[in-house]
Amino acid sequence: MAQEALSSSLVDQFAQEFAADHAARIAQNAVAETPITKVALDRNIVTSIDPSMSIKVDKWPNTNQKKSGRCWLFSGLNSLKPIVYDDTSLKEFEFSQNYEFFWDKLEKSNYFLTSMIDLADRDVDDRTVHYLLSDPIGDGGQWNMFVALVQKYGVVPKYAMPETESSSNSRDMDASLENLLRRGARDVRKAARAGEDAEAVKNEVLRQIYRVLAIHLGTPPTEFIWQYEDKDGVFHRDGTFTPQEFAAKYIPDLDDYVCLVNDPRETSPFNHLYTVDRLGNVIGAKPVTYLNVDIAVMRKAVIETLQEGKPVWFGCDTGKQADRDRGIWDAKLFDFEGTYGVDLTMTKAEELEYAESAMTHAMVFTGVDLLDDGTPRRWRVENSWGDEVGDKGFFTMNDSWFDQHVFEIAVHKSKLPEELLSVLDEEPRVLPAWDPMGSLAD
Repeated sequence: MAQEALSSSLVDQFAQEFAADHAARIAQNAVAETPITKVALDRNIVTSIDPSMSIKVDKWPNTNQKKSGRCWLFSGLNSLKPIVYDDTSLKEFEFSQNYEFFWDKLEKSNYFLTSMIDLADRDVDDRTVHYLLSDPIGDGGQWNMFVALVQKYGVVPKYAMPETESSSNSRDMDASLENLLRRGARDVRKAARAGEDAEAVKNEVLRQIYRVLAIHLGTPPTEFIWQYEDKDGVFHRDGTFTPQEFAAKYIPDLDDYVCLVNDPRETSPFNHLYTVDRLGNVIGAKPVTYLNVDIAVMRKAVIETLQEGKPVWFGCDTGKQADRDRGIWDAKLFDFEGTYGVDLTMTKAEELEYAESAMTHAMVFTGVDLLDDGTPRRWRVENSWGDEVGDKGFFTMNDSWFDQHVFEIAVHKSKLPEELLSVLDEEPRVLPAWDPMGSLAD
């Protein structure tokens, strides 16, 4: 195909058109001095939003993942807190996010190195190998990965394994772990190709990974004493628990939950089960699977769960049409098209296909404002960005945002239409490792 360079005459044409456009020159003056998000903000939408909800289930303060990509762990643990509050009458409670973070890093390391052994017969520039090497130990994750950790390692209260500098600011730790794992990938691949004991090489790398994690995050407890004073000042000492025993006391059976996604691409028909190649953290756990459904099915499941007084874990593309400081989302919050004078519209399927969107963040639905006919007008969302944004850390999402930018929820199987229950027994269709539905929330 003949290639044509960008000509000066064409650029001159662009410049002349811009100079003749009065609105474009006004926008240029405004954006030259002011952030585009302030210029394009629709203030009618801002002033129409308030955080009141007809249904609100949260009765706890906000949490803060700080400078780490642990939103999926925070939101997973936050979605399971109600049982603790109901049982203990505590004023405040958090599960230890650092505890799950430690085990996730160690398990992801084993998962990654095992894949490197499995793929040792492929060249290092093979697309799957190269994709895995590009991010061997990221902080992000998905619902099924959270479930795998809780089912294997249990949970502990925050005081039993509190935050550290590196759990709250993981960049430097991650850089060291990436170095170790890429070097480890080199070594296990070399051993496997030579017919040597690649597992022994892998285990030595994992020993070093554990050492680095313990230095940065602390050593996970094997047991702890659970005692507390409730909101009425009554002291309780329930005894000594292992993390698994504590999970058995307070965590519901997570096998009863299903992950629903809304992926409207033609290549991923609705009402089928999917998985993503090489996506996971705990080897031996149930694979990461999704039931792809129409967005209306997801919306109905969230509403019904909130009506029962339970929050809902979900994943979305949080940066789209979002005002972080105000803590609000709306489909038309920013009029970028009007400000630029260009068409930016894409369908949800097109955004997935052309890498414009994917699940980037996980949070928790904790409320919904329903009209008299049951139609949702806005949603209350527990974020994990601290209490200085939004309504003390809780955000407000207009329902207009839901369809385009919400990708995934975790709900009890009982919230599925009866005709979809049998789909859960299907053999999942496998998407490639780099598919956008395998993106990790962080």
